[in-house]
Amino acid sequence: MIERMDNVGIVFDDLPAAVAFFTALGMELDGESLVEGSWVDRTVGLDGVRVDVAMMRTPDNHGRLELMSFRSPAAVATQPENAPANALGIRRIMFAVDDVDEVLARLCLHGATLVGEVTQYEDIYRLCYVRGPEGVIVALAQRLG
Repeated sequence: MIERMDNVGIVFDDLPAAVAFFTALGMELDGESLVEGSWVDRTVGLDGVRVDVAMMRTPDNHGRLELMSFRSPAAVATQPENAPANALGIRRIMFAVDDVDEVLARLCLHGATLVGEVTQYEDIYRLCYVRGPEGVIVALAQRLG
C-alpha cells in the first residue's frame, strides 16, 4: 500500500533558474546536493551519474519537487520542445494558490508565459497554465468563494 507521494522529479539544464522560478511560485528550498555513486547508477539505470539536486517544498510541507541538473551523463532533450498540454507523458504540475493574478505576475518576472488564458470554471475555480523554465507547464488553481 502507498504511504504517500514523496516528490516529483524534473530535470533542467539551468537549475538556478528553476529554483528561482519555483521560489517565486511560493515553494521553499529545502536543500541542495550533488548526488553520485554506484547506487545512483543502479537506481536510475545510467552509468556515471553526477547530478545536482535542489529539493523544493510547499509551505504546508505536504508536497516536494526534486529539481535536477545532470552533469553526467548529459540530459536528453524531448521532442517537440515546449510540447503542448496534450502530449504524452507528464505534462504539468498543478498548485492551489490564493491569488492566480498575483502568482502569475511573480512568475512572469522569471520568464513564465501563459499557455492559454486565465479562465473560470463555474463558480469554483480560476485556472491557468503557465510555461516555465525549459518548457515545464505549471497549472495554477484559485478556489473561489
